[in-house]
Amino acid sequence: MQALPHLEIGGRRIAADAPTYVIAEIGVNHNGDAALAHKMIDAAKATGADAVKFQTFRTEDLVLKSAAKADYQNRTTGLGNQFDMLQNLELPFGVFSELRDHCREVGIDFMSTAFDPHSLEHVASLSPVCLKWPSGELTNWPLLRRAKATGLPIMLSTGMGSLHEIAAAMDLLGSDAKVVILQCVSNYPARIEDQNLRVLPVMQAAFGCPVGFSDHTIGPYAALAARALGMAVLEKHFTLDNTMEGPDHSASIEPAEFTQMVGLLRQIEEGLGDGVKRPRPSEENVRSVARKSLVYRRDLPAGHVLSEDDLIGKRPGGGVGLDRIDLYTGRMLAQAVTTDQMLEPDHVR
Repeated sequence: MQALPHLEIGGRRIAADAPTYVIAEIGVNHNGDAALAHKMIDAAKATGADAVKFQTFRTEDLVLKSAAKADYQNRTTGLGNQFDMLQNLELPFGVFSELRDHCREVGIDFMSTAFDPHSLEHVASLSPVCLKWPSGELTNWPLLRRAKATGLPIMLSTGMGSLHEIAAAMDLLGSDAKVVILQCVSNYPARIEDQNLRVLPVMQAAFGCPVGFSDHTIGPYAALAARALGMAVLEKHFTLDNTMEGPDHSASIEPAEFTQMVGLLRQIEEGLGDGVKRPRPSEENVRSVARKSLVYRRDLPAGHVLSEDDLIGKRPGGGVGLDRIDLYTGRMLAQAVTTDQMLEPDHVR
């Protein structure tokens, strides 16, 4: 079989035939509270997630004070502007060093999405396992150039993007860049019918790199389907409580459901196997019962020349299979045989 595109992140092999690398996106679901962010790291670790992801930004560098909110943000946080909302969700740069250290202590990978040059510089200084790139910055070439200069692997979310825009970003990053391309639909929550998951193998073939899914749908179903289509990385919004105030909580999943999703993914991975078609050891008993052997349809004397009409297939298996019937028709019996007697190689000459 041809080797699948792969790379390493945090010492883990990232590929369609490797265990899914699961990212619990805390994002801004800490509501600007560092203590809550630390608590969420522990909760994410307990779910079986491989990594947590935060968002690092300086509000004044990210958004104009007059910038309107998205419709979903108005629904979840009330009317107002982006600047005020994001300022309440912003964590000081120094907190991210503490969060990184906490992740190392409990054994879960740390990453954070940066939205501006100063934030990117700080995130890169923390030695994350990779840079998680936000969909809104897919066409931000100056920031992408800075990301390229870090030499870190990049998980490139592609919400709101086209194949042409992805190709342009990949060309900018260069052929030696270590990139995972994530399918994403930038709505919160996103409808499952909008996910277009069949684009996963298309992007893998087009760009020769692993692909993944930044999942904004409710529930585990889209993620499970994506796994069967080659998803190597899953990013899913994570919260301690769907009812908390904040823009993303209602589109996130709580620890119990996240744990269930990870468990289902691991079961599916067991079922996907290695792609080589062969009998499984667990089938051997049924194989001997369900397959058929060649037996004689009637009593026949020695010297009789066998025809296909003289033979019939009956259970159990274990004798001469029906796929070998042509080796025996047209040959002479060396001995007399009886009805329903299994054909054996030494019966003919």
